[in-house]
Amino acid sequence: MPSVSRSAARPKPAQDLHAQLPELRPEQSIELLKELHILTREGRLNQDTRRKLKQVYHLVQFIEPLLAQVLVERGDVVLADHGAGKSYLGFILYDLVLKPRGQGSVIGVEARAELVERSQVLAQRLGFERMRFLAATVQQAMQHSELPARVDVVTALHACDTATDDAIDFALAREAQYLVLVPCCQAEVAGVMRQHKAFALKQTPLAELWRHPLHTREFGSQITNVLRCLRLEAHGYDVTVTELVGWEHSMKNELILARRMADDRHGRQERARQRLLQVLDQFGLQAMQTRFAV
Repeated sequence: MPSVSRSAARPKPAQDLHAQLPELRPEQSIELLKELHILTREGRLNQDTRRKLKQVYHLVQFIEPLLAQVLVERGDVVLADHGAGKSYLGFILYDLVLKPRGQGSVIGVEARAELVERSQVLAQRLGFERMRFLAATVQQAMQHSELPARVDVVTALHACDTATDDAIDFALAREAQYLVLVPCCQAEVAGVMRQHKAFALKQTPLAELWRHPLHTREFGSQITNVLRCLRLEAHGYDVTVTELVGWEHSMKNELILARRMADDRHGRQERARQRLLQVLDQFGLQAMQTRFAV
């Protein structure tokens, strides 16, 4: 029986990588994955970034059909990614979805200028011509001259504190067709609940839900996202809330998907507006009406 050399028996790097990362597509840029430090220089999966990659791939599954739908409807699509960081999401969406189609653009909005500069250099190196990056907060982006009047899809992945609300403001102002949000920590609502806790405990047994400091923080975060969903519904969006990835990958695991509806079905917008005001009143959050304005 002929002997098999060790080198012949050893799996090829591409096969080994696909075994580690089944989501990898044949046309995907390996160079991009190396530049994002998802892969090592030797082309192997970087375990330190595996969690981040799992989240991004999971998001791609939701966002790809949205981009495809807009491309079918109008032959172009503009995606604005707020709080882009190193632009993992923007780069991978461009590489997998927009580059093969030869249509569509991605705009990464990030406050840290050094990350914006790094992303600009990388996009140029890879020939990703329809990617742009702006050094700005989400609020600054509202009036930024380099952002188009029309933005079809708005994403915000782990935009901290009120940045998710700012991204919603941006999407409403641009009449975005779709929003994809993964909210992060938000302490503003919890702070208001904390201020009025003693009064609330006298008024209703529901205040037990946030009597303890840990519960105040967690319940405040929950209420924040409920109010965000109601606000989007009041502005004419159909909203779905689901899990991003398994809890072993992220504790901030909520994914909010919103799609602009063509018409107001059975007065849903007004009902959502009334329900939002009722929730604010029920939990003593009247001071937050400006934040969740309709």
